[in-house]
Amino acid sequence: MRLSWDQYFMAQSHLLANRSTCTRLSVGATIVRDRRIIAGGYNGSTSGGVHCIDEGCYMIEGHCARTIHAEMNALLQCAKFGVPTQGAEIYVTHFPCLPCTKALIQAGIKKIYYANDYHNHPYALELLEDAEVETVHVPYEPVMDAAFSEKQLAFIAELLKTLETQGTDRETMKKYYEEAQKLFANGV
Repeated sequence: MRLSWDQYFMAQSHLLANRSTCTRLSVGATIVRDRRIIAGGYNGSTSGGVHCIDEGCYMIEGHCARTIHAEMNALLQCAKFGVPTQGAEIYVTHFPCLPCTKALIQAGIKKIYYANDYHNHPYALELLEDAEVETVHVPYEPVMDAAFSEKQLAFIAELLKTLETQGTDRETMKKYYEEAQKLFANGV
């Protein structure tokens, strides 16, 4: 099955989120213009700085002061390399916070795609409407991951059945089934 453009770019954002160094939430963002990726970002510390995964979050008034948000990192990457963002779109794993929303509006982002709601601030929604920035909910569907997991599950089921028919003792089979159940609990 071929991914739609929205799923493709959202998958890129989820992949970027795997680089996050903040322990509170992993977020990824991909800026796109004319169906081409122009920048990506994830939430983490300043370059060369201390990371939350190493020393914990530096909390001030309920927020991690150490972390630069994924959207900001993607915008800053564009600024650093002189890539214009006017008229671009962004794909984010989570709905942008209020400060990121304001930055995206100022950067000229025309459309925000997001996979998960996350403290969608009423004022952010108001600002987006006033600026005529469209928001589109694109649930992330890990199509490739699901297909791979189905193949894994089928293989394990066949293997367990073979072991059982070959006379593996009941206690060992119980242990194998329990382990397989744990492995695939969050899978297919």
